[in-house]
Amino acid sequence: MTPTARRNPGIDALRGVSILLVVLHHLALRIPLRQTALSDVLPQRVLRALSYNGYEAVFVFFVITGFLITVHAQQRWPSLARIELRAFYARRLARIGPALLLLLAVLSLMHVLKVPNYVIDKPGQSLGGALWSALTLQLNWYEGRTGWLPGGWDVLWSLSIEEAFYLGFPLACLGLRREALLVPTLLLLVLSLPFTRAALDGNEIWQEKAYLPGFSAIAVGVLAALAATRWQLPPSTARWLRVLGSVALMAVLLCGGELWRAVGNANMLVLVGGAGALVLGLHAMPGHAPLRALAGLRAWGRLSYELYLTHMFVVFALVGLYRALGSDVRLGAWWYLALLPLCWLLAWTFARAWTEPAERWLKRRWLHAPSSGSTAVPTH
Repeated sequence: MTPTARRNPGIDALRGVSILLVVLHHLALRIPLRQTALSDVLPQRVLRALSYNGYEAVFVFFVITGFLITVHAQQRWPSLARIELRAFYARRLARIGPALLLLLAVLSLMHVLKVPNYVIDKPGQSLGGALWSALTLQLNWYEGRTGWLPGGWDVLWSLSIEEAFYLGFPLACLGLRREALLVPTLLLLVLSLPFTRAALDGNEIWQEKAYLPGFSAIAVGVLAALAATRWQLPPSTARWLRVLGSVALMAVLLCGGELWRAVGNANMLVLVGGAGALVLGLHAMPGHAPLRALAGLRAWGRLSYELYLTHMFVVFALVGLYRALGSDVRLGAWWYLALLPLCWLLAWTFARAWTEPAERWLKRRWLHAPSSGSTAVPTH
């Protein structure tokens, strides 16, 4: 059993890009980047790509977490058919639970205090309903039935999908027992992606946040991890995977509208397939590969979970100040410059003061993990 997993700087950087797109998206919905002075120097296509690909970035996250959790499971146990349920679930809960519980406590307090942008007041919604749906991994379903929740709550839809998948994943591995059965099952799940999205047409929220499309993206990551374990990729093959994966992701991010008109819901297969190829190629990259230029993105990637959960506090604070000052949207790019360091600082503080110590403490109690040393590579 391997107590800690080696970080992959390339995958950390990809996570950094993904969380950056999510953060930019949520500010761009409120301070449109396309209307700032940057439109004088950057093409509108680039500004749209930076502003409105937060949803696609979450699906890239799904692929990455599917890959990392599978790789780590293969390192810890002789095979996926011998996963220890208690240890698997304990690790997931130790990583996810402390941050989620504290976030829910803060959001609940802000609702009770009637802080603007944090009050749950739509028909059919309540604080109790939002809490129950978040704790039982069905906040995505709750929103699909009742409408959008405030932004601080809304980000939890993806957590509901991920953790629901990981409740069933070890059971599927233990039940099927052989890769010859597991792989076709995962492939069917992946290929169902365009059909499940098309079947949900008519309910915008549920089409975006339903379980099966998200499961399909995570399954791509699992398949990529199985491939990484089975085959030792030659450097040239890994290089081509990185190129093809990057091209596929850029096609979706920069030409999403044209791609949608050409292939419809299959555009999501291009996205998750490209992410799977890129992750597999990055995994095969030598550990000493020079990635110093991506140090900032790697730092964001290592804090991706904390950034994802906390960035809306910074977004709402900056947007409130922007509106109170009556700022000119042409100067809106300056607010983005403030957004990024503030988001990182809040997430770093959250991780150092709470999530990392809590995770270590829980693992010591539940898994008898060593009391010193680095925390295992986060897989969310």
